[in-house]
Amino acid sequence: MVLHFLVKGRVQGVGFRWFVQREAAELGLRGWVRNTDRGHVEIVAAGEADLLAELKAALRKGSRGSRVDAVLEDELLESEGAQLGAFEIEGAW
Repeated sequence: MVLHFLVKGRVQGVGFRWFVQREAAELGLRGWVRNTDRGHVEIVAAGEADLLAELKAALRKGSRGSRVDAVLEDELLESEGAQLGAFEIEGAW
């Protein structure tokens, strides 16, 4: 299963991407996380449905210092997850 999440709230500049990367890697998910130019955080994650549900629960809770106002979710085609590797942060320095 492949899901796209968009997390809205105070999620930039508070370590949220690193939080997501750690949570997803611990669950053994594939994919990426990155900031958007609108102040949100975007995630594409691939794995078993129960593990993706655990990630979604972590996204709703958020990292220390963050404030999550909304987690939007869309299911993607399985083929969109074919090229995903180990979970990584995109656009990090």
